[in-house]
Amino acid sequence: MHDNMNDLEKYFRSNTDRLIHKWNHYFDIYDRHFNRFRNKDITILEIGVSHGGSLQMWKNYFGKDAKIYGIDIEPKCKELEEENVKIFIGSQSDRNFLQEVKRSIPKIDILIDDGGHTMEQLKVSFEELFDHVSSDGVYLAEDLHTSYWKGYGGGYKKRNSFIEYSKNFIDYLNAYHSKQKKLKVNEFTRSVDSLHYYDSILVVEKRIKNEPYHEKSGKPSF
Repeated sequence: MHDNMNDLEKYFRSNTDRLIHKWNHYFDIYDRHFNRFRNKDITILEIGVSHGGSLQMWKNYFGKDAKIYGIDIEPKCKELEEENVKIFIGSQSDRNFLQEVKRSIPKIDILIDDGGHTMEQLKVSFEELFDHVSSDGVYLAEDLHTSYWKGYGGGYKKRNSFIEYSKNFIDYLNAYHSKQKKLKVNEFTRSVDSLHYYDSILVVEKRIKNEPYHEKSGKPSF
């Protein structure tokens, strides 16, 4: 049954501990972008603790040296703390609270936004926490199908949706090539290596970047 599954999905399918709720295609995405961090001294922050099952899953996957932090608005989640797992109680749309979290933890190697999924929550969390992700870290926002749900502040092509908001990231990524004053190189341009869009997920992978340049080798044919 588990032969073709990565370790995250194997853990999920065998889980009898705390509840985990994930879409079935997420595990391959996680493994693709997180595998290089396994068995290293890293810091992980997950927004949205719920029943605490995913925090246990990360602990199992990344190993004993990983320091795992969670954020949730439900005070009872504080009871789910355990060795190498610390939980902050507060709202992900509260900028002051997020700034306090940043002051309390090291630079983040992996940030997973699995919180309330409203447009305000997604944008505030990104704006406050992205700069605290390490220079080769990963920011993953999931369940972005809510960007198409009016009840969450979304809607197809709606300007305020997180999907529409994140489309600007594509321009920032390419800003070194812009010939127009409206698009200038910014901190995002200088710190992001790639964007990966999946069904309901956006992964932003960071890397310090200098202005690109092109070269030639070989002899011309004509």
